[in-house]
Amino acid sequence: MPQPIRLKDHERDARQVRQRVIVGAVAVLLLTCVLIARLYYLQVIQYEHHSTLSENNRVHVQPIPPTRGLIFDRNGVIVADNRPSFSLTVTRERAGDWQQILDVIVEVLQLTPDDRALFEKRMKQGRRPFEPVPILFELTEDQIARIAVNQFRLPGVEVAAQLVRHYPQGAHFAHSVGYVGRINEKELKQLDPINYSGTHHIGKTGIERFYEDQLHGEVGYEEVETNARGRVLRVLKRTDPKPGKDLVLTLDVRLQEAAEEALAGRRGAIVAIEPSTGDVLAMVSQPSFDPNPFVTGISFKAYAELRDSIDRPLYNRVLRGLYPPGSTVKPMVAVSGLDAGVVTPVSRVFDPGFYQLPNYAHKYRNWNRSGDGWVNLETAIMRSNDTYFYDLAHKMGIDRLHEYMSRFGFGQRVALDMFEESAGLMPSREWKRARYRQAWYPGETLILGIGQGYMQSTPLQLAQATALMANRGKWIRPHLAKTIEGRPPVDPNPLPDIVLRDPKFWDYGRIGMEQVVHGARGTARKVGDTSVYRIAGKSGTAQVVAIKQGEKYDRSKVQERHRDHALFVAFAPAEDPKIAVAVMVENGESGSGVAAPVVKQVMDAWLLGEDGQLKPEFRPPQPLAEQQSANR
Repeated sequence: MPQPIRLKDHERDARQVRQRVIVGAVAVLLLTCVLIARLYYLQVIQYEHHSTLSENNRVHVQPIPPTRGLIFDRNGVIVADNRPSFSLTVTRERAGDWQQILDVIVEVLQLTPDDRALFEKRMKQGRRPFEPVPILFELTEDQIARIAVNQFRLPGVEVAAQLVRHYPQGAHFAHSVGYVGRINEKELKQLDPINYSGTHHIGKTGIERFYEDQLHGEVGYEEVETNARGRVLRVLKRTDPKPGKDLVLTLDVRLQEAAEEALAGRRGAIVAIEPSTGDVLAMVSQPSFDPNPFVTGISFKAYAELRDSIDRPLYNRVLRGLYPPGSTVKPMVAVSGLDAGVVTPVSRVFDPGFYQLPNYAHKYRNWNRSGDGWVNLETAIMRSNDTYFYDLAHKMGIDRLHEYMSRFGFGQRVALDMFEESAGLMPSREWKRARYRQAWYPGETLILGIGQGYMQSTPLQLAQATALMANRGKWIRPHLAKTIEGRPPVDPNPLPDIVLRDPKFWDYGRIGMEQVVHGARGTARKVGDTSVYRIAGKSGTAQVVAIKQGEKYDRSKVQERHRDHALFVAFAPAEDPKIAVAVMVENGESGSGVAAPVVKQVMDAWLLGEDGQLKPEFRPPQPLAEQQSANR
């Protein structure tokens, strides 16, 4: 049945259209209001914030690392400077996949997998993604050209010119001046992130590390305008960095070279000190190494060769080498015995070639098995008589011996500005009880009196103890810095002088040392026979391996590296000391035969002029009568 036709309700349709138009208009109005409100919020309320963000996209602040201070020897010869070098830098923020970029760099420059690993390590050490990280230093012209040709494949990679630390003296001062190297993660956490912005190197060892704060300087800044790709368009503002302070050392290049020549390629250490000032004139640890490769990054292979070398060139024997001082400490023990009142200058001991403690059968041998007969203090030093010092040590006892020898600097750090220095070991009852849980035995005191047993010292400590003998107990810490920006270093914790009951006690010890070199029976008289000035010295021998009771030392039965160390300490001129020297020759066996000539060569290089006579500034003043006679 057909449906009836319904007429459209036009009025209702019109009403629906009007409703929809009104709803749409209201929605458009609301959205327009929201948009206007948002625009007002962004453009008015948040204007400063977004203006700053916009400016930051256009303007970047780049740190300008300061120029590191220069280091000179005492005569103005440069030992550490900065030279221009081209380096390859990568900015992670602009490089994108920097791992792939490194692969391209290795391919373009035809480098090794070891170089690739080193680049990745340096990239991970980068602190901020927008800061360029140098990964390769001292680019050649060929390498720069290769990078330029392939620049389209290397986004974020640039060739930058910068100053790199350089040591023109090479291995001569590797152990004293030290070197700088790249900042590692541990150091990064300890450094001021602001002052070290843009700085990639820091002092690692020696003077470079000790005076890092003075040598580094203060960072500067540069506000630059960049385009969307990060390329610098212009410099808007610049704050110049403050360069590091220049440092003048107490070391003398010529004396350093003379000392190294005197060692003649043997393993050992030499320290020369000016007693009146504490200036370290020469500091030699042989063998040494070239510090320059450490600045820009030494290869794994080269470092492994240095690290694994049996001669240990990286080891600073002057500051860290621990050796029994042997007989070199006998003058100090003698002065201590005089001050303690257990002996007098004329006290004598009979030496049959050995010493025995009361009620003990063990014999402590003198180096001269036939004995020296009756010996007093002066003769005991001259002959290096073990028996006399066994007896003296027994009379003093371990407590007083430890107290006096500590005053001479043994068992403590003596330097003012050498952070690597070892304290050595001056044993005591308390030390042995804590270390071995054992009591101290009388026999250990005896061998301590001749510088053997548990006692260990560095060559620097021996040189300082010798300088104290020359200074009659006046303490001046040895130091490497002479001036920093023209100002001398200040000792914040000066050690007390050694004050004896009678100052004449120093003379008895010094006279004995003179007789070692110039006495008819002195152990180093051969050195004195060729000297134009008076030397006060003392030889010593430090055992490397123990010898059984009653046996004699036979070098033919001992491996070369197990032979005794040779030591000699001295100051000169004896009447007015200008230099104190300590020499240790590893496995040199004879202190007077091997180490003493080395000391003599070092002293000659410092004291003598081209005519072979004492330089005018080192000649002792003439007595008034002699001056008047010369004037006539």
